[in-house]
Amino acid sequence: MQRKRHGKRSPAQGLQKRERSSRHSLRESEGSKDTRRQSIASTFSSQDTVGRGCHGDLKSAPMPWPPATLSRVFAELAPLNERGRDGFSGAAGESLPNLSNHLPLCTSSAPATPQNPTREVHVSGSAEMSCGPDRALVTMKVSSTKNSAAEAKNSVGRRLDYITQNLQKPDVQAENITVTKDFSRIENAYHMEAEVCITFTEFGKMQDVCNLLVEKLDNSVIISPPQFYHTSGAIENLRRQVCLCAVGNAWRKAQEVCQLVGQSLGKPLLIKEEETKEWEGQIDNQQLSDLAGSLSIQQKIQTATIFASSRVFLNFEVKKKEKKKK
Repeated sequence: MQRKRHGKRSPAQGLQKRERSSRHSLRESEGSKDTRRQSIASTFSSQDTVGRGCHGDLKSAPMPWPPATLSRVFAELAPLNERGRDGFSGAAGESLPNLSNHLPLCTSSAPATPQNPTREVHVSGSAEMSCGPDRALVTMKVSSTKNSAAEAKNSVGRRLDYITQNLQKPDVQAENITVTKDFSRIENAYHMEAEVCITFTEFGKMQDVCNLLVEKLDNSVIISPPQFYHTSGAIENLRRQVCLCAVGNAWRKAQEVCQLVGQSLGKPLLIKEEETKEWEGQIDNQQLSDLAGSLSIQQKIQTATIFASSRVFLNFEVKKKEKKKK
């Protein structure tokens, strides 16, 4: 066999040979990588929880839990159908006691009954009080008609001065005296009229002043009957006093009840005013018809008197009567 002699290779042929060798080495490196991947997958396939079905589909399998250690199990909740009469099975077959037989039910809505209920006594009390008027208003009118304006003013002025002097004797305060003057002309004459309003706090002094002025002055002075009334402070004081009186009556009643049954009255638990009433005093209809509109001073005071009543409800605690030590 004769050997064929080859001449020198061209540069293009050397370049092609180097490219083929580089592609061959690249295929070998990729094959080695696939081999390593397959080996790693085969290693984890035995530990993976995912397998393939008969048709190649993936199916999930539950990952098994490690066995429970009795030293680390504190409690286990079991369904109702698995609980026994005296307990239920815990972890690893351990029987746990039924806590419902030893502990009270905390979810019960029924209130706990007190061992020592508070003993109470309920009483009611009422009271009625009256308050006479504390003020009286008297109005005096002084008038004069003269042909001259000066004469009319002087006539009224003299009478006003006399009234003022007599009011200073019973110590009537200046703030309780109000004077108004009215001056007018009637045809060819001049008419002067003055009105004096006096507020009295003492009815005895009022009667003395009125009787004196009626005696000393002529018909030109007109004194109106007194009007009796109450101040706001007097009415408020009446309401307060009648309520306190009703509470005191109820307290004394409760104290007597406790003493009767051999117990001691404790502190008040409830104080409630249930009803209040107010009305003015009235005289008999027969007296009104007989007087025909003319009432005496005492009758006027009686009709102006205000009555008030109060009814209260009290609740007291009852205590055992303490025995006296000898």
